[in-house]
Amino acid sequence: MTDKQYIQSLIAQGEHEHQDFKYQISDARKIARSISAFANHGGGHLLIGVKDNGAIVGVSSDEEMYMIDQAAQMYCRPPQQVQFTLYRVEGKSVLKVDIDETATKPVKAPDEHGHWRAYYRVADENVLASATHVRVMARDSRDDVPAVLSFSDREQVLLDYLQSHGGITLSGFSRLAHCSRSSAQQAVINLCEMGVVVLEYHDGHCLITTNNNINKSNTKT
Repeated sequence: MTDKQYIQSLIAQGEHEHQDFKYQISDARKIARSISAFANHGGGHLLIGVKDNGAIVGVSSDEEMYMIDQAAQMYCRPPQQVQFTLYRVEGKSVLKVDIDETATKPVKAPDEHGHWRAYYRVADENVLASATHVRVMARDSRDDVPAVLSFSDREQVLLDYLQSHGGITLSGFSRLAHCSRSSAQQAVINLCEMGVVVLEYHDGHCLITTNNNINKSNTKT
């Protein structure tokens, strides 16, 4: 497969959970948010020199690589490693930047006000990870956290609710279980650690939902 065929095959997929198009890189802090989002959720890659509509405009590879490396090393906590591959398409350069999912989460980057935040990739957008999600990611990165083997009353209330509803926010769960937000958050973290529930983003809200992969596994056995 030629460079042109390969890049065009990627562009044909459009922007998605693991792919983002960038016309150019003008702000290392901003691109660090993309690196954070991919590193926190399955990895992915950037195509630099490609417009949102898929048109190839090309880039100056040396400048782009310098700014992206600066973003990964200076504006990501912890620093991230990225891989560069340069492709030539009809006389223009397209830079592919591969970002692996990291084992040490969460990866944070500065927001527009300079505050360090964790980002997460949802469809073709980078979203700000919720405080609960940040704690879940941090727990998932630890090897010494024991598994929770029993449900508390709060956790059971949540599971009963999710059996007949699509999802609920942390605030909604707190009201449902008549408990503090911190107690509700801890219950969600426990259930996420067990793999019983997951956190999903819809219309700007972080929702607690049942883990469909667990349900499918139980159905097959």
